[in-house]
Amino acid sequence: MLKIEHLTKTYPGGKVGVSDLSLEVKPGEIYGFIGHNGAGKTTTIKAIVGLHKFEAGTITIDGISISDDPVKAKSILAYIPDNPELYDNLSGMQYLNFVADIFNVPKHDRKARIESYAESLEILGALNNQIASYSHGMKQKLAIIAAFLHHPKLLVMDEPFVGLDPKAAFTVKKIMRESCDHGNAIFFSTHVLEVAEKLCDKIAIIKDGRLVASGTMEEVKGNASLEEVFLGITEEAK
Repeated sequence: MLKIEHLTKTYPGGKVGVSDLSLEVKPGEIYGFIGHNGAGKTTTIKAIVGLHKFEAGTITIDGISISDDPVKAKSILAYIPDNPELYDNLSGMQYLNFVADIFNVPKHDRKARIESYAESLEILGALNNQIASYSHGMKQKLAIIAAFLHHPKLLVMDEPFVGLDPKAAFTVKKIMRESCDHGNAIFFSTHVLEVAEKLCDKIAIIKDGRLVASGTMEEVKGNASLEEVFLGITEEAK
């Protein structure tokens, strides 16, 4: 579903954000992407969703190049940044309908999906309020609903659980798994290693822009905890 081959991204001034990174996320997989602050997680994610150009390598979503055919690639993916920027002057419902219009979600389908997701995340009663009145957690919930609305084949998330209360986080994890059970794929970064260990089918660890470990959860961590393996690998990779 997502294939990254030899991705390299260098910023002006010569700072290397990502160097020769390759990984693959298959349909049905929840793939965790972990690393320290500044390791290259967000740089990689922004390259995947078409927000960063890159000097070398290829990125394809369901066989479609994000560089060569960005509109087609973006039509089958969804992206939730670490700090979603929403339109504060719109109501929650107006924003969701706006997103649904962009992705051509039929009126009947969108109504059912919005109500289902909003009820599960307990913000159905707030959808007619202006987004400006929402707390950070409510904005995060709205962004999550918007991302799932068109049933994307690939969902890319940067720290999706920040700001969510435990019940909402549990619900989001359930929705993520249900989406992947239908053949979609999810690639997300997180600092919460316990969540990654319990939720992910596969994991990748990045340090200083380079991939230092990847594979199934069992392959990467063995009999240790993910936290122990992560700390050990990142220390060794210095």
